[in-house]
Amino acid sequence: MPSQSTESVMNRFVEFINTGNEDLAREVISPDAVFHAPSHPEPLRGPDGYLEVIGMMRSAFPDVQWTLEETVTEGDTVAARFTMRGTHDGEFFGIPASGNKISVQAMNFYYLADGRIVGERGQPDLLGVMQQIGAVPVP
Repeated sequence: MPSQSTESVMNRFVEFINTGNEDLAREVISPDAVFHAPSHPEPLRGPDGYLEVIGMMRSAFPDVQWTLEETVTEGDTVAARFTMRGTHDGEFFGIPASGNKISVQAMNFYYLADGRIVGERGQPDLLGVMQQIGAVPVP
């Protein structure tokens, strides 16, 4: 996949995760895509699987926004570093809303084919989130 196409896919993906737009999800994510998220023991599949994760995050952090800080592309694989920011205004993994603002990093690998995302392995800083919402003490 040419570099410009990869950049375009990633830009559309960031637009999708920041808006939760279902049409955009179906445009940028393959129906056969497989996502490995630390919040789910089994892989999630397709646009609906990703929308499930976005819904979970938006229910806890309604104003959540991701900023794509940098990418490294090799062939059809993209390594991406994001900053995730939001306000803890809903329950998150059983922790009631604290009203605290969060800002954490995430490192993800994306696998692309035919101009769409076909897979992701994500590793957000969940410890940082839990510390910033007051669920885990900061050393």
